[in-house]
Amino acid sequence: MRALAAARPLFSDLPSRLRSWLPPSSSSFKTFSASSSSPPSDSDLRNQSRGGLPRFFSDELPSRKGGTVRVQGSEFWHMAKVLRLKAEDRVELFNGKGGLVEGCIQNIDKTGVDFVAQDDQKVILPQGIQWQVFAAFGTLKGGRADWLIEKCTELGASSVTPLLTERSSIISDNRVDRLERVSFAAAKQCQRLHQMVVSPAIKFNTLLDHISKSKLCLVATAEATPLLNAVQSSAKESSGLLIVGPEGDFTKKEMEMMLEAGGTAVGLGPHRLRVETATIALLATLVTWSDSQETD
Repeated sequence: MRALAAARPLFSDLPSRLRSWLPPSSSSFKTFSASSSSPPSDSDLRNQSRGGLPRFFSDELPSRKGGTVRVQGSEFWHMAKVLRLKAEDRVELFNGKGGLVEGCIQNIDKTGVDFVAQDDQKVILPQGIQWQVFAAFGTLKGGRADWLIEKCTELGASSVTPLLTERSSIISDNRVDRLERVSFAAAKQCQRLHQMVVSPAIKFNTLLDHISKSKLCLVATAEATPLLNAVQSSAKESSGLLIVGPEGDFTKKEMEMMLEAGGTAVGLGPHRLRVETATIALLATLVTWSDSQETD
C-alpha cells in the first residue's frame, strides 16, 4: 500500500514510550495451588493458561474433576501418532472459548482417546481491548496472507475479516477455509485460549456500518496523525476496529467515507508498508499500548 506517512517523532521517542509501558520491576508472575487461602485472580489464571503440558482442542470439556470426554479426529492423531502419548500421560484440553481443563489420558484405542479431568474446568475471560482487524489482503500471494493471519492470532486479535475494496475486490472461499486452519494451528502454538475468528469477506459498504457502530476505529493511511498520538486521546473501550487498505491504499473516496462514518486516520511512519506489515505493526503497537492501560 502507499506510504503510511507520519511524523518522525513517532519513532524518535519510542524507546522512552516503551519503557513507560513496562510494569514495575518488582512485578512478577504469581503461582497458586489448590491449597491457596484465596481464589486465583484473573492474572493468575491468565499466567496459568501458559502451562507446560501438551494442549489439545476439544469442543466439549468436562466441567468437573473426574469427568470424561472422548477426543477424536486430528487431535487424537496428534496425541497418539505424532506425540505417541500413552495412558496416564497428563495433558490439557481447551475449547477455544476460554475453557481449560487439566487431566490425563485414561484410554487409547484405534479411534480415539478417553480423557479424564483431574481438576475442575477453568474459564478465563478475554483480557484487554478486543481488536477486530479488517484488512484488504485478498491479492496477497506466496504465503503472505497466511503470515498475516498467523501473527494476528499470536498477537491476540479478536477477529480478522478480509475486506473487499475497489483495489482488492476478490478473495476465494477456499482461501478463507485455509486461513481458518492457519489460525487454529497458531492458537495452539501460542497457547491462546480464545480462538480468533476468521470471518467471511465483507464489502466496503458493510465496513461502513461497522465503523458507524464502533466507538474506537483506527484506519491506517498516509499523512495522518501518528498512531500513538491518536490513541493517547482516545477513551478507554472494550473493543476497537483496525482497518488496513490494499496494495495501493484506499481510494480518496473510500477514505473520506470511512472518516465520515466515524473512523480516525492514523499513520505508521514515513515508509511504504506492505498490507501484512502495516496490519501487524498497527496491531502489535496497540496491543502493547492497551496492555499498558491495564497496568495504570
